[in-house]
Amino acid sequence: METALAKTLQKRQVIFFALLLLLWEAGSEAIRYSIPEETESGSFVANLAKDLGLRVGELATRGARIHYKGNKQLLQLDMRTGNLLVYEKLDREVLCGATDPCILQFQLSLENPVQFFQADLQLTDINDHSPEFLDREMLLKIPEIVQPGTVFPLKIAQDFDIGSNTVQNYTISPNSHFHVVTHNRGGGRKFPELVLDKALDREEQPELSLTLTALDGGAPPRSGTTAVRIEVVDINDNAPEFSQLLYEVQVPENSPLNSLVVAVSARDLDAGPYGNVVYALFQGDEVNQPFVIDEITGEIRLKQALDFETTQYYNVEIAATDGGGLSGKCTVAIQVLDVNDNAPELTMSRLTSSTPENSPETVVAVFSVSDPDSGDNGRMVCSIQNDLPFLLKPTFRNFYTLVTEGPLDRESRAEYNITITVTDLGTPRLKTQHNITVLVSDVNDNTPAFTQTSYTLFVRENNSPALHIGSVSATDRDAGANAQVTYSLLPPQDPHLPLASLVSINADNGQLFALRALDYEALQALEFRVGATDRGSPALSSQALVRVLVLDANDNSPFVLYPLQNGSAPCTELVPRAAEPGYLVSKVVAVDGDSGQNAWLSYQLLKATEPGLFGVWAHNGEVRTARLLSERDAAKHRLVVLVKDNGEPPLSASVTLHVLLVDGFSQPYLPLPEAAADPAQADPLTVYLVIALASVSSLFLFSVLAFIAVRLCRRGRAASLGGCSVPEGHFPGHLVDIGGMGTLSQSYQYEVCLTGGSGSNEFKFLKPIIPNLTPQGAGEELEKNTAFRNSLGFS
Repeated sequence: METALAKTLQKRQVIFFALLLLLWEAGSEAIRYSIPEETESGSFVANLAKDLGLRVGELATRGARIHYKGNKQLLQLDMRTGNLLVYEKLDREVLCGATDPCILQFQLSLENPVQFFQADLQLTDINDHSPEFLDREMLLKIPEIVQPGTVFPLKIAQDFDIGSNTVQNYTISPNSHFHVVTHNRGGGRKFPELVLDKALDREEQPELSLTLTALDGGAPPRSGTTAVRIEVVDINDNAPEFSQLLYEVQVPENSPLNSLVVAVSARDLDAGPYGNVVYALFQGDEVNQPFVIDEITGEIRLKQALDFETTQYYNVEIAATDGGGLSGKCTVAIQVLDVNDNAPELTMSRLTSSTPENSPETVVAVFSVSDPDSGDNGRMVCSIQNDLPFLLKPTFRNFYTLVTEGPLDRESRAEYNITITVTDLGTPRLKTQHNITVLVSDVNDNTPAFTQTSYTLFVRENNSPALHIGSVSATDRDAGANAQVTYSLLPPQDPHLPLASLVSINADNGQLFALRALDYEALQALEFRVGATDRGSPALSSQALVRVLVLDANDNSPFVLYPLQNGSAPCTELVPRAAEPGYLVSKVVAVDGDSGQNAWLSYQLLKATEPGLFGVWAHNGEVRTARLLSERDAAKHRLVVLVKDNGEPPLSASVTLHVLLVDGFSQPYLPLPEAAADPAQADPLTVYLVIALASVSSLFLFSVLAFIAVRLCRRGRAASLGGCSVPEGHFPGHLVDIGGMGTLSQSYQYEVCLTGGSGSNEFKFLKPIIPNLTPQGAGEELEKNTAFRNSLGFS
């Protein structure tokens, strides 16, 4: 930017192809019309459409306009008929002055396509002005010695008409001493001279009063009069004589007031008062002379500003009169030199304030330029800034069109400030600048653009309905309605996803809301697309991907899979008294429906019948012996294990384990009553009697059950489980670890059936029934085996 500013601003200049225009003009003639001046307003001049070969309706459809020099409307064009009418009365003398012929030029411009026609209107003169003398009376002092035939110049009468309508003849009132002779002067003007017919005698008649009449050539003629008073003076036989009869001078139009134009000089051979010469301006061609002469020195000075564009030549008559009344005359021809004192003028004919983008070669403005100066002072160069996508094209004479160089892009630039500079070629150069503002109107050519191609939003489960979970945003580089974006949810790719009942979007600002509470355990992530559509015509749209991740909340307590807590059949584990420290008694299996740290579970022994005998591993829930068992330890133990997650706040669940200490797995065990929990409190003899009675009674029952179990085992071997099916009874069946390390520590577990007999320790291992234990399968099998074990009566 700084480099560009440092450089000289280069301007594209559109040069007048003068030669080309002159050749064109030479080959084509302008249409010329002629009407008398003072024609009434609304009078018919011509049918312009017919003369140009255009259809009548074509003038209106192509936006016909008439352009005049000076922008003063002289004529009016009837678009319906094509007739050219007088707009107002035209005064030839006001419009053209003394110029003959009086031709007014105007141009007709048409659009679509741009076309120009030249036409001239000639105003013919009518006799609407009478001759006028500036002075009501002319005084002539004539010596009595003057001989007959002497000529005395008289002041002319002014008539603003031209041609035959101007002054054609002068007459004098009848008298015996003088007659008037009318002479032609350059430019067709007539001037009168008074000729002495008879010698004057001051003693006989010292003064004469005559009437001078000026007649024009109109029909009927008009006239004007002035009085001529003649004083007869004493003898003065020498008239003043100028050193030269014609003075030619050139004066620049910008000469200051009171500046010297020229000094004239006349000499009179007489002596005394008759030799004193007085200078005066004699009536010239113009009514108001811009000059003044010093009557003593003869210096002619400027009293009014000159204007080359108004008048280029002045013919000034100078009279030198001596004291005796004799006079001589000379002519001063003054040429006004042009000075570059007029800046070019720009006239805007058509201006389009708004241009649609993406439209090439669009006409923005039509204008004309003019400079009343002459020569190089009147030649012009038109240009605009060099860094704009616009071009100036010359069309007709001094008319130009401003067009776009190529398609415009409103998003890159919505407004252009164009400065049209018109510079003449005079010295010094004068210029005129005209500023126009071109607005680029918007076209819907930009799709809405999301700030991100995909959005990831997070919402914690169990949220409140209509919760604001985030926003999407899209912008459109267009303007107005083309930039107004409306958001919507697009149909999901999964037809079974009830998106409309889960999420909604604000169509105006793109805010997303969760319509109902979300459950992490049911739906962990939701993915859908949103659309952004503008309000242009046709509408444009874009899409973005939205991914909603449901964050887990600690809303699920740990769930114990093993041992099952159904309240009717407590879980009982058997531990041999010979178990070493660290012996695996059981393993608490629990799960948490949450995720992350909310599902991290820890285990601890909450309550035990004999503290210090058992311990629970905090991370895997394994229940192991903490020390060696002894005979003094109670046979039945009750353990309460607490399972707690790592959420905030933490949730927990507890499970109760029943442990029996036994000497071996081959002997039957009966649950001890609560009253017999403490052997020290029971009578030893009573206990022995009860045990003996129970053993004898159970032996018979075990035999029957063993026979039935064998038969059922063989029959069920063809079933899908292929396990050992033992009916409920007092025959214990347990799930034990193959390696002897406790329950549920390996991937394969077996159901063990104890054979009936006389209490011998004989095990029968059948095929596995729980391969690759899963939480669901483990729960069912553990529940079945626990129910089977508890059916034996262990508590």
